[in-house]
Amino acid sequence: MARFEGVDIPDNKRAEVSLTYLYGIGPARARSLLYRAGIDFGKRMGALDDHEITALRQLLEDEGAVEGALRKEVSMNIRRLMEIGCYRGLRHRRSLPVRGQRTHTNARTRKGPRRGQIANKKKATK
Repeated sequence: MARFEGVDIPDNKRAEVSLTYLYGIGPARARSLLYRAGIDFGKRMGALDDHEITALRQLLEDEGAVEGALRKEVSMNIRRLMEIGCYRGLRHRRSLPVRGQRTHTNARTRKGPRRGQIANKKKATK
């Protein structure tokens, strides 16, 4: 099993799909990496030789942040927005949608489960 940036990459999947297990690498970026490394898209990760794995690892280092460094960068950007008190930062702080979506009826993923309407309301006795 190959390891890139501290993440185990599955051997039994195609290289194009296996690379998407890394945070920050989607299908398009995976194809680009394989093309520049001269590796066939359909080749399985377990079938790659040491030279091809080394080429991929070198391209990942040269290209930019993935995995831990990218996660840290994103969290620092969010923290900066919250500290300067801009609108997007306030939305992050309140766990509400950031990009202008409506919240009157939707946004349950971001807001969490609904709270009870009126908890333990006493019923009128006869």
